[in-house]
Amino acid sequence: MTIARADANGWADGCGPLSAGAGSRTVPATLSGLVWRCGFAQQLWLVMLSAAVFMVNLAPLELQRRIVNHATAGGDLATIFELAALYAAVALALGLLKYGMNVYRGRVSECAVRWLRSAILAEAGAMGVTGGRAATGVEISLVLSEVEPIGSFVGVSLSEPLLAAGILVSTFAYLAYLEPMMALAALAVLSPQLLFVPLMQNAINRRVGARIATLRSLSSDIVADAGPAAPLPLDDKIATVFRLNMGVFKLKYAMNFLMNLLHHVGVAAIFAVGGYYAVTGAIEVGTIVAFVSGLAQVNDPWGDVVDWYRELKVTQTRYGLIVGVLSPDAGVGAAAETPG
Repeated sequence: MTIARADANGWADGCGPLSAGAGSRTVPATLSGLVWRCGFAQQLWLVMLSAAVFMVNLAPLELQRRIVNHATAGGDLATIFELAALYAAVALALGLLKYGMNVYRGRVSECAVRWLRSAILAEAGAMGVTGGRAATGVEISLVLSEVEPIGSFVGVSLSEPLLAAGILVSTFAYLAYLEPMMALAALAVLSPQLLFVPLMQNAINRRVGARIATLRSLSSDIVADAGPAAPLPLDDKIATVFRLNMGVFKLKYAMNFLMNLLHHVGVAAIFAVGGYYAVTGAIEVGTIVAFVSGLAQVNDPWGDVVDWYRELKVTQTRYGLIVGVLSPDAGVGAAAETPG
């Protein structure tokens, strides 16, 4: 079986040519090298869009606080309507910024997928490893399935953590400006995640790495041996993939459960501390509303940071296995026989 090689002279859709002067089609040794090779200039545009999003993201919190305070204090109705209209305008602007950023991320990701597929085909062909059936099975697995999540991560590799970190820092700074003790209580409730998230994520990564290697070995076995003796060893590997997937599911959803639980505990802490301050006249009701909204606003980017960290580790594992397959010492055929 022969897999057709992609044209490397250039692409009409603007993803960029695979020119010899730009490193040809050599697959970079590291994930960061892949991000650089697939358009670092595009990442800078995404970084600027992310910065714009998290700077605008604070405006709705302050507008909510002012609207509630005007309403509870018996303020002018015209001012409340003006603030509500401004809130709607800011929400529209924020939505358009996020739309543009997400579409641009998708383009960068798809260009990375396209480049990496072509590069893997070219490098495997240059090594002369596409003749055997087992090696061809591994190559198909690399090009069709394993490349997709890696290229998708390239689009969010810089912009996602910057956006999430920017929202977290700016929101907590704003909440600390409103009421330091309430901000400290919210931060204390969320901080345990810094301990259990890395531990649970490392356990997930080990299972994902084993799953990828097992699936790759299964792919080569299916191509190499379709005889009557094949079902038993293939069934064993399919059962191994099942066990690994179930382990990932249990860890992933346990981590999500703990994160959601801490979020709601944080909301309860805000109501308790904020309620006390409101009863004593230390703060206005609008401040409590801003805190609850701010904590909800922090929960999403905090989850995005965790998801990004998860994807980073999983993608590093995937990419490391691909680089190992394409290394001159291993070769595709050899890597197909060593799933561990």
